[in-house]
Amino acid sequence: MKYANRQKAILLLSDGTIFHGKSIGIEGTAFGEVCFNTGMTGYQEIFTDPSYFGQIMVATNPHIGNYGVNDKEVESDSIKISGLVCKNFSFNYSRADASGSLEDYFAKQNLVCISDVDTRALVSYIRDNGAMNAVISTDGKSIEELKAMLKEVPEMNGLELASKVSTKEPYFFGEENATYKIAALDLGIKKNILRNLAKRDCYIKVFPFDATYQDLAAFNPDGFFLSNGPGDPEPLFDAQEVAKQILANNKPLFGICLGHQVIGLANGISTYKMFNGHRGINHPVMNVISGKGEITSQNHGFAVNKEELEKHPDFEITHLHLNDDTVAGMRMKSKNCFSVQYHPEASPGPHDSSYLFDEFIERIRDRK
Repeated sequence: MKYANRQKAILLLSDGTIFHGKSIGIEGTAFGEVCFNTGMTGYQEIFTDPSYFGQIMVATNPHIGNYGVNDKEVESDSIKISGLVCKNFSFNYSRADASGSLEDYFAKQNLVCISDVDTRALVSYIRDNGAMNAVISTDGKSIEELKAMLKEVPEMNGLELASKVSTKEPYFFGEENATYKIAALDLGIKKNILRNLAKRDCYIKVFPFDATYQDLAAFNPDGFFLSNGPGDPEPLFDAQEVAKQILANNKPLFGICLGHQVIGLANGISTYKMFNGHRGINHPVMNVISGKGEITSQNHGFAVNKEELEKHPDFEITHLHLNDDTVAGMRMKSKNCFSVQYHPEASPGPHDSSYLFDEFIERIRDRK
């Protein structure tokens, strides 16, 4: 690799804190809520995960880009993070089945990335002070100009983002002659969720975030699925109404991440914005039903209120996060409904929780 003189870049947090770095060569300015992911691998899946829409990602792994990109390792049709902050950006890559470099991948989608940042100090600061809005800039804008622009960026709390990433029109996934039919509400669905359902003999029709229960029911599905996605679940009134009607008709219902939160809200259980959230592929969860531990992949900044859930007569907690005792899973006693806060499709991540897709199919099979 030839020597390149890289331009200075900055990260400005909403509280006025500044971190310095260098541009990887893409000029621009990007805004979003700053958050960090502790995963050692799977950066391409993370960058294309719709749940990260509206967020500036800080990678705790010091090397990003070292194994390039692969066209098959995506969770959506484009990069969804607002920007990237990392320590060492690898312009060269070494992997036999890579389809290109991360630098070219970012350039094609004009993603602003700054490197050579003290990410250990940055993550420590976020952990102590909480997630907040931020701006990264590589185009020479002044601090005062960036501060003025950052003030106009809305806070994540109360922000509806599912509409920004959901499909505009319904589409199908899987084999048409599969045994089971699933109606999935797309709040920011990941491709590997669809793959996991399809390989379990499911034919899925994916609906836009604002579809009605009648729209989903017209497909005559055997089960319903509420997907993951970005933003605050509280403004998703249409999705909450869909969940209420699915439950009123006692249809099999499975929710993941944002879908899990929507199910809680549909039953009068509140959600709240977490101080930092959970983002990584090594989060420990306890299955309180089986007594077994799971290493899970997680990506969320909101959670279901545990105290309200414990008091609800028709719910029981099935999974708890072992780091902070937050709700990681729940199920209803009188309805065919369960949900988890983490990602059992595990891309990137371990496969400890893939049994949840099997449980969904078993619930459908028992009802049929």
